[in-house]
Amino acid sequence: MTIDPRSHTPVYVQLADLIREQIEAGTLAPGSSIGSEARLSQEHGIGRDAVRMAIALLRSEGLVTTSRPFGSRVREAQERREMELPPGASVITRMPTGAERRSLGMDEGVPILEVRDAEGGVEVMPGDEVVVTRPKPR
Repeated sequence: MTIDPRSHTPVYVQLADLIREQIEAGTLAPGSSIGSEARLSQEHGIGRDAVRMAIALLRSEGLVTTSRPFGSRVREAQERREMELPPGASVITRMPTGAERRSLGMDEGVPILEVRDAEGGVEVMPGDEVVVTRPKPR
């Protein structure tokens, strides 16, 4: 797939789609660099602002993470732990506040799970680290 500047789809969305396809196909492995803004800009013939917007979109989807001095990299898959939902409990999924994201050490684009128990207690956890299961029938 190449970037088509005449398309009705913005070039930053086209670039994000291209990188997303490479991640999903395994061409870009977890932990690998997606390339610098300058390289992606030159390689695809688009402006650096469009590259920044594409990377921001992928970050918001939880596919890449950006940090200095490493640049933008494909997010590593998180190890998941299983959590059995207690009787009477409920789960709400939402995006975290900035403070919650920092306190939990979460990347952008990752939702949180709010587990509310029958007594009203709330436990908040990163959505990409937990598999919630229902109690098995007796």
